[in-house]
Amino acid sequence: MMIGTIDLIEAEQAAYHPAIAEALHYLAEHDFTKMEDGKYPIGEHGIVANLQRYQTRPEKDCKPESHQEFVDIQYVVEGEEYLGWCPLSPDLIVTEDYDAERDVMFYQSLIPDSSVMLFPGSYAVLYPVDVHRPCIALEDGPGPVTKVVVKIPVDILL
Repeated sequence: MMIGTIDLIEAEQAAYHPAIAEALHYLAEHDFTKMEDGKYPIGEHGIVANLQRYQTRPEKDCKPESHQEFVDIQYVVEGEEYLGWCPLSPDLIVTEDYDAERDVMFYQSLIPDSSVMLFPGSYAVLYPVDVHRPCIALEDGPGPVTKVVVKIPVDILL
């Protein structure tokens, strides 16, 4: 997992694959507060931005997940949430086997369990080896979040 803030992408982009840098520039150049929820293609390589608005939830109601076919960029536009994280390992207990159609596998818990706070303008780049638990409410309870999840096909990163 790599984390950053959108206002520093010019300085940080050298560390990223060009497809990730392209997605970050897309995020920086759009005002998602004026756009409808939905999917927006980025470029010509199958990269898609999914704009969504939702209420965060208690941690117990958020499932750890991983993906095999896509890298996620989770970018918070408005609101705040915790994003749980751990590396993929044999210690994790799978609760829902891999669903190829949805490109997701779910786990019982994160081992070890760590988290970062995502706030407006911050993002996390999550690779297939990054198990993550999005949408976690802060200590003061659930709150509204506007977030863009960019899906980048792993095969274009090779």
